[in-house]
Amino acid sequence: MKRTLMTAVAVCSLAFAAGFTTSNSQAAVQAPAAATTEYPATAEGAAAFIAATEARLAEVSEYAARVQWVRATYITSDTMWLEAKVNAEATELQVQLAGEAARFNDVEVSADVRRKLNLLKLGIVLPAPTRAGAADELAQINTRMDSTYSTGKFDYQGRQITLTDAEQLIAASRDPSETKALYEGWRTVSPPIRTDYARMVEIANEGARDLGFADTGALWRAGYDMSPDAFAAETDRLWTQVKPFYENLHCYVRARLNAKYGDAVQPDHGPIRADLVGNMWSQEWGNIYDVVAPAQGGQSSYDLTKLLEQAGYDATRMVKTGEGFYTSLGLAPLPETFWERSQITRPRDREVVCHASAWDVDNVDDIRIKMCTNVDADDFFTVHHELGHNFYQRAYSQQPFLFRNGANDGFHEAIGDFVGL
Repeated sequence: MKRTLMTAVAVCSLAFAAGFTTSNSQAAVQAPAAATTEYPATAEGAAAFIAATEARLAEVSEYAARVQWVRATYITSDTMWLEAKVNAEATELQVQLAGEAARFNDVEVSADVRRKLNLLKLGIVLPAPTRAGAADELAQINTRMDSTYSTGKFDYQGRQITLTDAEQLIAASRDPSETKALYEGWRTVSPPIRTDYARMVEIANEGARDLGFADTGALWRAGYDMSPDAFAAETDRLWTQVKPFYENLHCYVRARLNAKYGDAVQPDHGPIRADLVGNMWSQEWGNIYDVVAPAQGGQSSYDLTKLLEQAGYDATRMVKTGEGFYTSLGLAPLPETFWERSQITRPRDREVVCHASAWDVDNVDDIRIKMCTNVDADDFFTVHHELGHNFYQRAYSQQPFLFRNGANDGFHEAIGDFVGL
């Protein structure tokens, strides 16, 4: 929940199979002419179609990326309108390109062309059906939901607080009444999204069926060089390997929480109370290490948050430290535009999306991060994670347009998490 990747090629996943894609005019987002006479169902026709498509996507992607960036860093009704328009146009183009790519399903083509055709067909995160108005409705819903979530506030102890505030408080609190109020308070922000979310699922499932999939989930599971059923079986296999360790860890953490808070707060059986693990989504438990560490030999030799504070770190210095790690590996420093254009701290004068993300705006070297950085151990890790995306984006920037993305989304995430270790 904390981190997001936004690449010009991956945002063709929000808006294209390969990038933040659209343009400032309706004409600019039309797909390459795909008449059978121009791109016949032959190997040569497929190669010509891919060449024209990549050139078009490269041409229009930067405009869409900049619109996405402006909305994320300056949320107003106007920027929401612009983003919804861009995303609708991009989704329509993406679906059109996927349909054209399917014309070459039975044509013998080179491995590179086949890979690119598959990316066009499988890279749509939320497909809209081809009926009139569907892409517009889907885009408006997505922008509205994201803006609602990003600007949400709730009352806590007589004051309105943001998600960023709540994250810091729940990480540090050891009072179960406080953690419960924070966890439940934030979830008062989401009910207005419920109707929109259900409608989003309906539209996307309809779009997935138009593309030949049972639903959106089947489309997503098809994107890993195996069938949807094979991917589900593989995740089940991997979970079976991890499950015994997770159950032991869960049992141990539950016992430590029970010892601290007692049966009335955390029973010694059943689920762990979600608000007690120091994270607003219960996805990471590191913030309660002091509570659950073994009695002997388990205490960490340092508190990273305190060390950062004692050393006078601010958010920018944290990012500089992250950059220093990557340059120590022999990678080139971040471009000056990174420092000029990134959102490293939360602005005081406007609403923004604080959810941490890494951006590749122009498919060349306009790489950025968007964070509302706190000086603490969690965001120190997040900085290194997001910069991992940026340095990976730069590494594949010379690839053909449809290959300017990670090997898959999991690999992109794994780079940053590995560095964070």
